[in-house]
Amino acid sequence: MELRIKEVIKEQGLTITELAEKMGINRVNLSNMVNGNPTVETLNKIADALGVPVTELFEQPKHDTAQLTCPHCGKPIEIGLK
Repeated sequence: MELRIKEVIKEQGLTITELAEKMGINRVNLSNMVNGNPTVETLNKIADALGVPVTELFEQPKHDTAQLTCPHCGKPIEIGLK
């Protein structure tokens, strides 16, 4: 499941720097968390700072399609479900 933290930050009209200030942490540390593999605790802190449920930070699966990643080129492949 893909994280969409950056998109939610933009939707909130914030920058990563502003969110880091709001959370009381260094911008570089927050950027590393967002771009890395954040812990559940970190995701909860980000969601709280943004005022959204933690589930909002995850990409919602499409109900009529599935997505795979090509092992050769890394591009997403959409597969229609019936």
